[in-house]
Amino acid sequence: MSTSAIEQNVISGPSLAARIAELDWAAVETSLELRGFAVLKNMLSVQSAATIAKSYADSALFRSRVVMQRHNYGRGEYKYFTYPLVPPVQQLRVGLYARLVGIANSWNEAMNMPVRYPESHAEFLDRCHQAGQTKPTPLVLRYGPDDYNCLHQDLYGEHVFPLQAAFLLSKPQVDFTGGELVLTEQRPRMQSRVEVVPLDRGDGVIFAVNHRPVRGARGFYRVNMRHGVSRLLSGERFTLGVIFHDAR
Repeated sequence: MSTSAIEQNVISGPSLAARIAELDWAAVETSLELRGFAVLKNMLSVQSAATIAKSYADSALFRSRVVMQRHNYGRGEYKYFTYPLVPPVQQLRVGLYARLVGIANSWNEAMNMPVRYPESHAEFLDRCHQAGQTKPTPLVLRYGPDDYNCLHQDLYGEHVFPLQAAFLLSKPQVDFTGGELVLTEQRPRMQSRVEVVPLDRGDGVIFAVNHRPVRGARGFYRVNMRHGVSRLLSGERFTLGVIFHDAR
C-alpha cells in the first residue's frame, strides 16, 4: 500500500488536525493529572483504522520488524515506521505534540526536573538528532491468539518526551477478544495500582511514558508508570503507537 493511498483513505472526512483541535483539552489535562491517561474517542474513522492496519503488510513503509518473543518482550510483533512518516502518522505526531508540550513542561516543573521542551515537534526532534537519536519510533503492533506485551517503558535514549499516544485499529469483541491495554502506577511505599483502559476501534489514549507527578499532602511527588497488553484470547489486534522522541 503506497503512502498516497494511506493519505487518501485516512484524511477523508474531518482532517486529523481538525479532530485534534476539537478535543476538550482541559478535560484531557484533568484526566492525565488524576489518572495518568486520557482517552480520545473516535480519533480515527473505521476506514482510517483499517487502512493503517493494512499498511503493516507494506515493508517499504517500515524501517525494522521486532518479534517480541525473541527479546522476552512478550509475544507478538511490531514494526517501526521509516522516515518520511506516512502523512497521518506525521500529522498525529506533530498535532498532538503541540497540544501536549505545555502539559509536559508543567509535569517536569512539578517534579522538579530541569528539562523543558520546545514549542514545535521539529525543534524537539533536532534535540534528539543532535544526541544521536535519529530513528523514528512511531510503530504498528500486531497481536494474535495468546500474544501479549510485557509491562515496559518506551524510553529509547537520553531525550524522552514524557507522554505518548496509542490508537486501537481493530474492533474489540469482533476482530479480537482479550488484549486489553494495561497501565500500572508505582507510588512510593505503596503497591502498584493497575488500570485497564477500555478502547474501541479508532479511539486513542494518551498516557505517561515513564513518570508523572501526583499531588500529595506536601506537594507533588513522582510516580513510576509502565504499560502493556494482556493476553489476546482470539483474533488479531493492531495498534498504532505514536512516540514523540526518536531512538538511537
